[in-house]
Amino acid sequence: MANVTSEENMAYAAVYGSVMVFGLPLNAMSLWILLQRHSLSSSNAVFMVNLALSDLLLVISLPMRVYFFATGNWPLGIYACTFITMLFFNNVRSSTIFITFISVDRLLAVVYPLRSKLLRTPSNAWKATALGWLFVVLVNIPEGKNFYKDLYRCNASTCFSFPNCTVDSTAALYFQCALVVTLLAVNVVSTAMVTWTLHRHLNDSVRLNNKVNVMLIFAMNLIMFIIFFLPLSVVGLLNNVKPALKPTLCLASMNCCLDPLLYYFSLDAFWKKKKEDSDS
Repeated sequence: MANVTSEENMAYAAVYGSVMVFGLPLNAMSLWILLQRHSLSSSNAVFMVNLALSDLLLVISLPMRVYFFATGNWPLGIYACTFITMLFFNNVRSSTIFITFISVDRLLAVVYPLRSKLLRTPSNAWKATALGWLFVVLVNIPEGKNFYKDLYRCNASTCFSFPNCTVDSTAALYFQCALVVTLLAVNVVSTAMVTWTLHRHLNDSVRLNNKVNVMLIFAMNLIMFIIFFLPLSVVGLLNNVKPALKPTLCLASMNCCLDPLLYYFSLDAFWKKKKEDSDS
């Protein structure tokens, strides 16, 4: 990697290092609280546990990124680089999927509270998350093969610098962009429907006594999509994964530091023992 001590590369190392330092304890603590105090007794908690696991997988892929951008060296070979890169891209896809599951779950809880009772069960939530993980892994297989071919044709030492001698990945880029835009549209529609319902029941303090928290959940979901996920998908497509991919990847990694706020606002009494979480 040319000019490995450049300010740009050191900036990448600093950002990834900061995400690792904050993301690891925040998500580990959030996962512990979700498992110990919310007992996976609601669909919402199940989705959040999987989102926290996804973020932790991202975090464990960051130390070698920090090392690479700080030194310009990749000592672990092609297979390790491919695996760590796929862990990173997996987080982008799994995070968008699980965040969308959380939005739809909140939509059903607010707009269709009675009719959705039988649908919003932990069992169904686990089935949905299993399908989400399976989807991510299946997408990962061809993408990982293409990335491996790139490194093999160029040089394993290039790793996260994305060399110019790449294979055609237009289909994968279109797919990534279409996935993020589609899930963003689901979040926008969910936000609109919940906002309309909350406005209609503005004085209903019994059923909708946490309106501010509910709207914060949807606002945060939209912010994470628009700021962290959408630029990576659109810029990667328009620029053929070249100069703009590294900064948008760096930006996307920051989402794991904000997800713990989502858990706090999504679950009543997040820090306390579970009371009626299954009804939230």
